[in-house]
Amino acid sequence: MDIPPILPVEPKAPPAEALPPPIKRWRWSIHLLVIASYPLLIGVLALFFGESQGPALTSDAKGLLVVCLEQMILFGIFFGVAWAASRASRDDLLWRWRGGFLTVPLGIGYSIALRALVALLAGIVVVLLLVVGVFTLESLQEYVTTNRPKVETIVDVPAMRQNPVYYWLTLTVVSFGFAGFREELWRVAVLAGLQKLWPGIFASRLGQFGAVAVAAIIFGFGHLGQGVLAVGMTAILGFGLGAIMVFHRSIWPAVIAHGMFDATSLALIPWVLEMLQQAQKTTGH
Repeated sequence: MDIPPILPVEPKAPPAEALPPPIKRWRWSIHLLVIASYPLLIGVLALFFGESQGPALTSDAKGLLVVCLEQMILFGIFFGVAWAASRASRDDLLWRWRGGFLTVPLGIGYSIALRALVALLAGIVVVLLLVVGVFTLESLQEYVTTNRPKVETIVDVPAMRQNPVYYWLTLTVVSFGFAGFREELWRVAVLAGLQKLWPGIFASRLGQFGAVAVAAIIFGFGHLGQGVLAVGMTAILGFGLGAIMVFHRSIWPAVIAHGMFDATSLALIPWVLEMLQQAQKTTGH
């Protein structure tokens, strides 16, 4: 009895991976246009109308909470329109919490590192300006005191000294919710829009940091009402925060770092302003 030969079995080719559906560019174009216009609109309004008004967060605890709620609703409208256009996913917005509890101390550590980075860059710029001869030490001091960030357009400094409820609300609700969460959600929405519309430029690892730089510049211009130094400082801070979320693929370390940075800054504002005012009186300006 003849035994039929055993034919080799050809391995089956793995199924081809399904390609993601092509994006609708018009949807993401609306997303990016709407979300990017938010800080620019605020910056322009603050530049032209901020001087005639009191602090944006008013002078009492109740007013502060009302303003925060109103501004969160306003941002929610911009963000909602942008999301309705693009239908950005949870992963597009880096919404996943990664790292467990370590995310909290990590964010705190990043806030310290960001403060050191801002101080280092400011020191380098000061030294360069003095060496090149753009400023003398006296004229630089005068320029800084004259063009310092106008925090009075945001918070009521006397109220922070005298009203403990107002003071602690600025360190918690304002720092972590109004600033930290809102602004980082805005930033990641901008990054998502840039990556979806121009993946050849912004989708790579290096390109993502380019997108962070674009978002940082827009973020800086959103602070025009606080002065030119505030624009530069917030752009640097914005780049650092964007780099954190890109590196960790999560928004949350940046939210915590931003909140801690703002909370410590606001905690020191009453005393720092008093020192600057004394320096301004000393120089006679």
